Amino acid sequence: MRHARSDALDQLDDLLATLRTLPELREKSRGSFYRGSRGFLHFHEDPAGLFVDVRLHDDFERLRVSTKAERVTFIRLVKKALAA
Repeated sequence: MRHARSDALDQLDDLLATLRTLPELREKSRGSFYRGSRGFLHFHEDPAGLFVDVRLHDDFERLRVSTKAERVTFIRLVKKALAA
């Protein structure tokens, strides 16, 4: 599974826009977000769909973000992790 290329990230524009509104996150490069000095999330593409590696706890977890429902769930989890 490779890191998401520009065309894959284009499919996530709405999700990226939402992430950019979260003051705890900083986008170092397109689709790669940091919380402080530590990587927090980045995206991958695969024939099975689009995925995100996100640090909801201590380690990265991989979640699918191909559908609107998956993206809504992902944003809810991110907000919960940032509030903790």
